[in-house]
Amino acid sequence: MNNSPDQSPLGKTSAYRTDYAPELLFPIPRQAKRDELGLQGTLPFFGVDVWNAYEISWLNMRGKPQVAVARITVPADSPNIIESKSFKLYLNSFNQTRLGGPDALRTLLQQDLSAAAGANVHVALTMQEDFGKLEMGELEGLLLDRLDIDVDNYAPQPDILKANFEELPVEETLVSHLLKSNCLVTGQPDWGSVQITYAGPQIDQESLLKYLIGFREHNEFHEQCVERIFTDILRQCKPQHLTVYARYTRRGGLDINPWRTNFSGAQRPSNLRNARQ
Repeated sequence: MNNSPDQSPLGKTSAYRTDYAPELLFPIPRQAKRDELGLQGTLPFFGVDVWNAYEISWLNMRGKPQVAVARITVPADSPNIIESKSFKLYLNSFNQTRLGGPDALRTLLQQDLSAAAGANVHVALTMQEDFGKLEMGELEGLLLDRLDIDVDNYAPQPDILKANFEELPVEETLVSHLLKSNCLVTGQPDWGSVQITYAGPQIDQESLLKYLIGFREHNEFHEQCVERIFTDILRQCKPQHLTVYARYTRRGGLDINPWRTNFSGAQRPSNLRNARQ
């Protein structure tokens, strides 16, 4: 597959199909960006990309509209990401499509998204009678944003990351809500919160916050930003265990929440929607 971001529907006028059209999905290989990070062969992490889709609708067999919220889980070792605008266009293609029920929708979603990602994708639907069960919550951890710092750089600089290799290792979780990057193609802002959990030499918090703020004018997809953060911290600060989890605000009814870890005992995040989502 030779799809590149500039060939995607991003930044282009698009016809919004309302009849089922799986061909609208636009996969982009992950490896090109991983090559930039020097990641070939065995990855230094595993994880998932958790998508939440809030604007899913279709027709039942009598023509009555149905609605649901979907959680889509894409494994990080899948060869492809799915470009988000193409994902939205694909979901819109169900709007006037008659289906036998939620199970029929779930089957099609899993089939098509797995084919695009190149790996098994899991889909869970929450129907409207269960919307009240969807909970909210904020990322837990020590807030980096409390630090009063001067900032004059808005591009990622991994060499500013520092850790204390002279003292005993620590275990801690750090959180920032100041993550902002830009779409790789359109330059539109992507807003997010990030949680970093690690065990190892204590990371200098000021340098970490400045590093995260450094993504503010950086153009890259959500998944790629999280993998860059993970790789830079791993190389510069050398933790034994590291987990990086970001929750981005939604666009077009979709939010993307990448999770990367090298800790075999790590539990997948709960997927609680935060206030800005």
